Amino acid sequence: MKISAWEPWLERLWQGDKRAAAKLISQVEDNQGRVEIMCRILPRTGQRMVLGITGPPGAGKSSLVGALTQLYREQHDKVGIVAVDPSSPYSGGAILGDRIRMQSHGTDPGVFIRSMGTRGHLGGVARFTTDVLKILEAAGYERLLLETVGVGQSELEIMECANTVLLVLNPGTGDGIQAIKAGIMEIADIFVVNKADLPGAERLKNDIEMVLDLNGKKAWRAPVVMTSTLEQRGLNELRDHIARHQTFLTESGKCRQRRHNAFTQEVWRHWEAIARQAFAAAWQDLPRSEGDDLEPGNPYTLAEEIWASIVSGRFTDRSAP
Repeated sequence: MKISAWEPWLERLWQGDKRAAAKLISQVEDNQGRVEIMCRILPRTGQRMVLGITGPPGAGKSSLVGALTQLYREQHDKVGIVAVDPSSPYSGGAILGDRIRMQSHGTDPGVFIRSMGTRGHLGGVARFTTDVLKILEAAGYERLLLETVGVGQSELEIMECANTVLLVLNPGTGDGIQAIKAGIMEIADIFVVNKADLPGAERLKNDIEMVLDLNGKKAWRAPVVMTSTLEQRGLNELRDHIARHQTFLTESGKCRQRRHNAFTQEVWRHWEAIARQAFAAAWQDLPRSEGDDLEPGNPYTLAEEIWASIVSGRFTDRSAP
């Protein structure tokens, strides 16, 4: 479709129409007119900060997102939520459980909840997560919340999607230090010890504080906040720390630096998708034997030859991935 086909939906998006947001998100996720749609949306984005919520499975991320959403709605802020769930490696489907857990906000006209399956994408988020967040920003949502799948120590792509990252942990899941090893430890702007009504919460907090002390002084020292959505404890304090961190980002200039890094990664991912598409076309065009198999050869030389052919323009494909 040409971009003119999307104009009515875009006009409705500018007015905050939920159905238009859902329609355009679906098209982007299905890679139908993605580049054209996003090029129209980009000029209306870049002003809102994204709050990322990550942590291991069962830490209570969805409950925390729901509690924060309630606090922001009490301030009359419109809230856009993107919740990523793991997809099956066999069927490709996903049980979008986050939407079930946040159903109390499902009928609120000021809240938009979008669940996304990872579809095999690694890093704790889905492939088009940043696009979906931009669509919600363009629709007028002031608070953008991103919840990742349950992650371990290497799923760190949330750094490229969020300005403020909450690392949610809970007591009773083994050695606290194991949960905050290098990798995921460095991405946290705020540590949240959730389910603080359980035994061992204070010990986990002390473990995190000890690791932070060992890391030395930094411009921003990540606070450790104890929360309990069951008892409605620590939530206002957490909201205040989020606000302080976002003020720090703006005043220190780090917000601009993070956005530059995220932009660089977006360019890289898009270039990589184009390169993969061009490689697939070049691969199909290689001479094959009668059995439709490639003759055994040197894979390193062949890779360089394919790249040279792509650069020369023989297999150039300008279509959007």
